[in-house]
Amino acid sequence: MNRIAAVLLSSLALAGSFATIASAESRADKPVLMASLENKNTRTGWLAVLTEDKPSKKQRIRKDIHTSPIPRQLIDFTEAVAPGTIIVDNSDRRLYHVLGNGTAVAYGISVGRDGFIWTGAEKVTAKAEWPTWNPPADMRRREAKKGHILPKTMKGGINNPLGARALYLGSTEYRIHGTNQPSSIGQAMSSGCIRMANEDVEHLYAQVTIGTQVIVRD
Repeated sequence: MNRIAAVLLSSLALAGSFATIASAESRADKPVLMASLENKNTRTGWLAVLTEDKPSKKQRIRKDIHTSPIPRQLIDFTEAVAPGTIIVDNSDRRLYHVLGNGTAVAYGISVGRDGFIWTGAEKVTAKAEWPTWNPPADMRRREAKKGHILPKTMKGGINNPLGARALYLGSTEYRIHGTNQPSSIGQAMSSGCIRMANEDVEHLYAQVTIGTQVIVRD
């Protein structure tokens, strides 16, 4: 009797094995859906290993848009100006934010191209985050002659040429602002405004108050 029971149990186990194999083969014929291990910002698990945890092309582009090719620096600065003053040096393509105690932060900038460069002293009269761009009528006419049709207004955003922040200077049309063209930093390419990389203008913006003195010099 015991031998009969053992044979029956053995047969049942063998049948179960065949059923498991058949089921696995059946599933193998069907596509298997796997959840992605990559979200908009991170790569995890084996995907990080296969890509050596390098950022995606989309992430690299986003970072490049915001980052200056000229890193900001804390420097010695002994000129006799009040702490908090902003000095724009057209020749050096640098903006100096004077901290006092013989130091300043130096930022790479883009200044006015030939015919648009200017000098003078103004005060910061307004500040804006992701500012709206309202190109002046003469700029729209000038660019239209080149085949570039500018909008009358453009809301703030990554495609807006004013970038992430803007400091408005006196009653002029000039601003210290961000840019979506960081390759222009260190060059004379603007229509008179002072361009900074978005990361840098955000850094400066946080330190500056309304009424700050701005000196623009050759």
